[in-house]
Amino acid sequence: MIVNYLNMEYIKRISDIELQRKLEASGAVLIRGAKACGKTESAKQLAKSIIHIDRDEQVQLLFDTAPKRLLMGETPRLIDEWQVIPKLWDLVRHEVDDRKKSGQFILTGSSNPEEDAKIHSGAGRFTIVDMRTMSWQELGISTAKIKLSDLFEGKPIELEDNRTELELIVDQIIKGGFPTLMNSTINQAMEVNRAYVELLAEVDMSRVSQSRRDPIKIRSLLKSLARNTSTLVDNVVIEKDIKAHESMGLSRPTIYDYLDVLNRLMILEDQPAWNIHIRSSHTLRNSPKRHFTDVSMAVAALGANQQTLLNDLNFTGFLFESMVIHDLRVYGQANDAKVYHYRDSSGLEIDSILQKYNGDWCAFEIKLGTGQIDDAASNLLRFARLINTEKCDPPKSLNIITGTGMSYTRKDGVNVISLASLGA
Repeated sequence: MIVNYLNMEYIKRISDIELQRKLEASGAVLIRGAKACGKTESAKQLAKSIIHIDRDEQVQLLFDTAPKRLLMGETPRLIDEWQVIPKLWDLVRHEVDDRKKSGQFILTGSSNPEEDAKIHSGAGRFTIVDMRTMSWQELGISTAKIKLSDLFEGKPIELEDNRTELELIVDQIIKGGFPTLMNSTINQAMEVNRAYVELLAEVDMSRVSQSRRDPIKIRSLLKSLARNTSTLVDNVVIEKDIKAHESMGLSRPTIYDYLDVLNRLMILEDQPAWNIHIRSSHTLRNSPKRHFTDVSMAVAALGANQQTLLNDLNFTGFLFESMVIHDLRVYGQANDAKVYHYRDSSGLEIDSILQKYNGDWCAFEIKLGTGQIDDAASNLLRFARLINTEKCDPPKSLNIITGTGMSYTRKDGVNVISLASLGA
């Protein structure tokens, strides 16, 4: 079967509403996200004119001779892959100042410019929309009958028997959420995702900063990051892990450099630790958890397939957690919330905390199967008792997200939610 990407109908994204809102509020909107996550297609739904900075050979010449001509066109004007010419940022900023109108420009980019690129912050002119690959709700796998917005209001959930087979979960972990792979078979998706990682190692890591980087060392680092998905690992641990598993070691400065470039390419998205007041002498851990922007990249970096993951359900559980964190980021962003994790010196760990800017928060444990639900509920209740409610409001809800079970509320008040029922 040949997949025709050009004729694919646009699937609405959860972030579309945010993009519309921010475009009405500011002169320019920056959509940022990993390559092929759907930024340009999303922007095209609102744009009235487009210029592709990375495709037209005349763009650089025009920028050098008559730069303002690049900004001429019906608005909103989409400037795709703007970071190829970083000085475009200031050009747009000044144009927004001159026009004094909202909704003038949409900028998209799959990497951030180098730190030494002299770019004004754009405060007061630009707003930002972070875009990720597609969530289960956007892919049509989840019914979205249990909404994160309701969990933030403490509403009880109704019994929902929307179970998901383990094999489907494994296939989706491998396939990932890239829009162009929606209609692909699992084998086609594996081929494309492995090519994505290969091009990242062979081309993108060097292209983004015009500095040659060793593809073999990049692959070693990506494999180590994949092995440690959803875990707390610092760069010292990564250095040791690479030495233990790979034929070529990486020095710590090289690891720092490569991680910086991966972050600029938005391939990695760390999950920060939650800083909260607790009724305990335990100290809070502040290391982030490591995640790829799409879990399929971890699978592709390791060269894994369905049988690999079915034979190692412990590791697959970490991959499932990373996939759920991805979806919680998408749903959380739609609810003005960010995603954190909790761990203290006693070893108590909560997989995910979602907190709104107003302070409201919910806690989530993530379990691939149903066998650990009692332990997860006990963890959540113990955690809730630790919170110093004189300095922080209690949680709006305590929740366990599962892969294969049904959705219901336990007698102790903890919600058990199938990922196939969760939405924004």
